Amino acid sequence: MTQDRRRFLKATGTGLGALALGSTAVSAESTRRFIVDRQSLRSERDVEVVHELDEVGLLVVRATEDVLVGARYVPDRQYSPRLPHTGSRSSRVEYPPEGDDLYAYQWDKQDQQIPATHEVTRGEGTRVAIIDSGIGAGHPDLEHAVNADLSKNFTPDPHGAPGPFGGAHGTHVAGSVAANDQNGSGVIGSAPATELVDLRVFSETHSAGFSAWLGDVLAAIVYSANIGADAANLSLGWTFRFRDGWGEFWGEAMQRTTTYANRQGTVLTHACGNWGGTLQFDKDQRDSSETAGGLTVSATGPIGFKWGAEGTEKPAYTPAYYTNYGTNAVDIGAPGGNFAVDAPESSGNRYYDLVLNTVAEPEFSEDGEYQGATYGYDWYAGTSMAAPQVAGATALVKSVNPSYNANQLKSTLKRVASVPDEYNKKYYGSGYLDTYSAVVE
Repeated sequence: MTQDRRRFLKATGTGLGALALGSTAVSAESTRRFIVDRQSLRSERDVEVVHELDEVGLLVVRATEDVLVGARYVPDRQYSPRLPHTGSRSSRVEYPPEGDDLYAYQWDKQDQQIPATHEVTRGEGTRVAIIDSGIGAGHPDLEHAVNADLSKNFTPDPHGAPGPFGGAHGTHVAGSVAANDQNGSGVIGSAPATELVDLRVFSETHSAGFSAWLGDVLAAIVYSANIGADAANLSLGWTFRFRDGWGEFWGEAMQRTTTYANRQGTVLTHACGNWGGTLQFDKDQRDSSETAGGLTVSATGPIGFKWGAEGTEKPAYTPAYYTNYGTNAVDIGAPGGNFAVDAPESSGNRYYDLVLNTVAEPEFSEDGEYQGATYGYDWYAGTSMAAPQVAGATALVKSVNPSYNANQLKSTLKRVASVPDEYNKKYYGSGYLDTYSAVVE
């Protein structure tokens, strides 16, 4: 594979049609988005329905607040995630030179014994939903995996799905789950034989920039359960406080949605966030994973992989400097990448401690028309990178135990995990992910 192909593999065309929304005519100037308890709403005539979530008794609507009087509802919100700081892009490690095996840079897959795991299963017969910014399904390492017919755009933009229309983040997450291990080049994923479904909730065309409506996220979770996804990855990592105006109905809406997914057999893998804070919240606060049906994932990573003066100075299970934590909030720790904050800028290859995987960079014209994408690979870090490690592991366990329900899948992953002796349990919950043991136990 040439250097050009390794870095910018090819461009893709435009995506599928936009998601069709409700047709009720409501003035955009006077409306806002809300999540509403459908049973409590007196009439739907004066609202524009964005998403009908009958399975959990919810509507996502555009309406004026006066028509919701007497109903149980909460304003919908937009959320913009952030990856942790890992230095300026100008000091980022270059792509490996011609002829290098990219697996050699995947400390995360080496640590999880993924090639040995593939001798047992590659994730055959499973399905993983990626609730994110979109998947570059034309990437040579992913073109085998994405189910275009089931993929769906939940955002208000017109770009459809599959496609990396909200940025490169979702493609990196997808590669960690299912990048091809049999195409003779590129990177590998944990479960390359699983089927991926692109459920896009992030859009660069929102007024708030790169962001997601959380009502769209709830809709994507319900859809994941309805299509029989064995895992749905949410590399979101957001929190809210009731006192900040979110309203207590937020917690109930999330609880209904995630409980439904769990009952349908879908394991939700949640990134726990990247601001290095505690998730041991008081009763006034909630986060995206503090509900039924999921595994909350913290991030770990090495220091010195391929660049340490005396070899790798800290192992792959080391808590990442940015990861959130909490003894009763985190369920499991997994490779998400680390960064030697105090290392000199001359240590350029310290980026090897981040997670290497697939990316797709979308390109738009000045008027917002999608022009295609360039495909390649990049190093990212974050709990966003840790969560899909667990989603991939879930698919592998399901593949060898097809009768397992969501609770059994979660229990297996937590049972074989262990907390490293030198670190506090608050970083790991049940322990550090052990993909190989979960498959062969």
